[in-house]
Amino acid sequence: MNRMMAIVEREMRKFFRSPVLMIMSMMLPLVQLVILGNAFGGKITNARVGLVDYDHGPQAVKVREAFDAVNATIKTFKTFDYPDERTAREAVQTGKLDAAVIIPAQYSRRVYAQDAPQLGLVVDNSDQFMSSSLESELQSIVDALNAPLLPDPIDKNIALDVVEIYPYVAYMKFLLSGSIALAMYVSVMIGGGMLYIDDKARGVHEGYLVTPITGLELVMGLNVAGAAKAVLAGISLTVIGSLMAGMGAIFHPMQDLQLLAVILVTSIAFNGMMFLMMVRVDDPLVPRAMFGVLNTLLFFPSGAIYPISAFPKWLRSIAIVDPFTYAIHGLQQILLKDGGWVSIYQDLLFLSIFGIGTLLIATPLFKRTL
Repeated sequence: MNRMMAIVEREMRKFFRSPVLMIMSMMLPLVQLVILGNAFGGKITNARVGLVDYDHGPQAVKVREAFDAVNATIKTFKTFDYPDERTAREAVQTGKLDAAVIIPAQYSRRVYAQDAPQLGLVVDNSDQFMSSSLESELQSIVDALNAPLLPDPIDKNIALDVVEIYPYVAYMKFLLSGSIALAMYVSVMIGGGMLYIDDKARGVHEGYLVTPITGLELVMGLNVAGAAKAVLAGISLTVIGSLMAGMGAIFHPMQDLQLLAVILVTSIAFNGMMFLMMVRVDDPLVPRAMFGVLNTLLFFPSGAIYPISAFPKWLRSIAIVDPFTYAIHGLQQILLKDGGWVSIYQDLLFLSIFGIGTLLIATPLFKRTL
């Protein structure tokens, strides 16, 4: 135990003597939390919609008034007059407009005659988020125009009464769990994987072999040190991110204990995964090349940014075995829902088995390379 703790002490001293390394391991998740948390999840505002009016009748005026009301209140879009449909289409294709609404000739007459009046909508569907938002907003305007002036005294419409269990969850709050997991992953890759390969390339591990330290003690020492770095990164970003996002979970002792449990098993899982991938690697450039690939392969399919249910089947299969998935699910259950131990026990179980299993596989591989 003393020899193993000597390895841990050496690794931790080396880590704390490099403040730039510590800061950079935290910088990427924090930047991601601030930028993505504010860039995504918001509502479309100030979109540019062209208006081509071939009718100029009273019902066309009502359409204009509805558009002006949107521009004055929720500001989803603002309209610009165009002389004809061809010019408006070209403006949409060249990016000058996000969409164009065409009011056809005889529109007012067909409304009064109840002869299936239609409004045309030209959208740039290369941006699915923008086009779907505009289509939804314009559909709501059309529904309002279709509403009868004198409503039926007997309400025959089916209504949906929505009950939201939790208060409004801003996207930064939703993204926080992924940023915490990413901070731990970056700490493991930089403070564990890259330093491990650099030490091996410099011959530091060969120096260990002339000491009484056994291979198992060396493996356990390196992994305990790596897990400790990941735990520190996870706790730091949990506190900083919660304060930035305005979340009060960190001020409740039971939730703090649950967060610590998830962070601890996540650090074991990430460190075991890293050690298994790096145990037979000798080239210092390999972990640097793997960093971006693993980040994309593990982080994005985990549901940190977009729900897993929207993924194709092959991507869902990656999410099932991805430790990021269970780490993020467990953190979200505590930070966003206060789900308690019942909601995270499966995440704790998977991450514990995954971490211990990868270490058991990696240990004999490490021994054979001594």
